[in-house]
Amino acid sequence: MPIETTTAQPRILMCPPDFYGVEYEINPWMDREREVDHALAVEQWADLRAILESIGVKIELVPPRPGLPDLVFTANAAIVFGQRCVLSRFHHEQRQGEEPHFAAILAELGFEVVTLPDERHFEGAGDALFCGETLFGGYRIRSTALGLQHVGRIISREVIPLELVDQRFYHLDTCFCPLTTDQAVWYPPAFDSYGQAVIRSSIPTLIEVTDNEADSFAANAVVVGNRVITNSGCPQLHAELKSRGFEPIATPLGEFVKAGGSAKCLTLRLDGEEATRGRRIAD
Repeated sequence: MPIETTTAQPRILMCPPDFYGVEYEINPWMDREREVDHALAVEQWADLRAILESIGVKIELVPPRPGLPDLVFTANAAIVFGQRCVLSRFHHEQRQGEEPHFAAILAELGFEVVTLPDERHFEGAGDALFCGETLFGGYRIRSTALGLQHVGRIISREVIPLELVDQRFYHLDTCFCPLTTDQAVWYPPAFDSYGQAVIRSSIPTLIEVTDNEADSFAANAVVVGNRVITNSGCPQLHAELKSRGFEPIATPLGEFVKAGGSAKCLTLRLDGEEATRGRRIAD
């Protein structure tokens, strides 16, 4: 199946890992006794950035801030749609300090920043991913169904809430990755039975990742045209992607897996999550 392309230059928001580390525990991957190798984390982040720039992505940067170790995971900042972005309302107090910093940089980049009511938890593109014109949203662990519905009203798009049931896969982008308007990578055990049925009925072509590769964050991938960038250690997924005409690219991101993140978590698509599959949906 041919993959649609766009002439617009992809733009992605990243944050250097100057102050990254596991300083608290808010998901099962985090363990303060398992130290991050900071020099290696910097190297892994720089390699990911270099790969993205080598395939034509323009990188914008969030200045790192002391005391905000998870600021590096920019996917959770907001969801961008056209010239508007809906800012996250983080579930955990430890991350709530990130909100004003993300709001400031997004405004500086020319976006209209929209906020949700305090009680509407929503964790950005970590829990909101387009496949075609439909916005799939992960809820229960971090975002709420009401928060996702509020986002849908703001951007005037249908939202399909999907309940996440495995604490290891606490954001939708850790277990679900749209590739085109009708293809996606996913890890079915991360969803309840209803969510599994909805995904199967909504997306014609699905690629399941194995248990081992799910633990390597295989589904937490960055998609740019036909390139799919993942953490290393996902050979079965890469073989399947190649057979379908994609170009998978592996890069080690193990230091970020220690905090429960990988390639997708480290990036926010500024030309809109709906553009990630190479096709922009009109505002």
